[in-house]
Amino acid sequence: MSGNVSARETPRVAPLACAAPGVKLWWCELRASPSQLRHCYSVLSVSERARAARYGVENLRVRYVIGRAGLRLVLGRSLGVPPVEVRIIRGERGRPRLAHDAVLDFNVSHTGDVALLGTLEGARLGVDIERLDRRINTAGIASKFLTANERALVAPLDAEGARRAVLTLWTCKEAMSKATGDALSAPFASLDVDLCRGPALRHGAGAYQPEHWSLHAAPVPDGYVATIAIWRTP
Repeated sequence: MSGNVSARETPRVAPLACAAPGVKLWWCELRASPSQLRHCYSVLSVSERARAARYGVENLRVRYVIGRAGLRLVLGRSLGVPPVEVRIIRGERGRPRLAHDAVLDFNVSHTGDVALLGTLEGARLGVDIERLDRRINTAGIASKFLTANERALVAPLDAEGARRAVLTLWTCKEAMSKATGDALSAPFASLDVDLCRGPALRHGAGAYQPEHWSLHAAPVPDGYVATIAIWRTP
């Protein structure tokens, strides 16, 4: 931040404990006072402000603006430039990347009024976070997106345990899909994740060869579950 900007005007971004070598994580609260929100708008790019304007729901627009400003704050500190000077562009498959730094990768995940931000040098990073109280169709998700091994893990659990296990598995698969840029087109149903040993990717095809991946539980506050996926491309 520039020297004349009060810390009270910046997004509330706090570092989290290290979850994996080289990974840096931050917790961003997507709430702001009017003065904080004005400052958040001021550091966005023209295209980011245009995207914010397209949100039809006010609280979603505010969360996007704060989250994007928080990301710019984190990246600016890492690069040694003001947040407004951080150049974020669309890379392969539309995945955001830095225009002026091919080494530093980043990823963001939102749930409710919080965001998880992560950076890593020298490899691709994906992060995903969910609220543990999120109500889901546990059986439907398991049937459509889990492997036979994963369903065998979930089957003997009670309803609450099964819901939490499915949420955890989902964050693993979503984090990987965000690292590659595949998003929801990733082969979720064939990504076989072992929660008992890690988590760890047990089986995958194409870009999802297990030897190129490491998964880590993120040290997020109580009430949330999050996974970090690191993809070291061959």
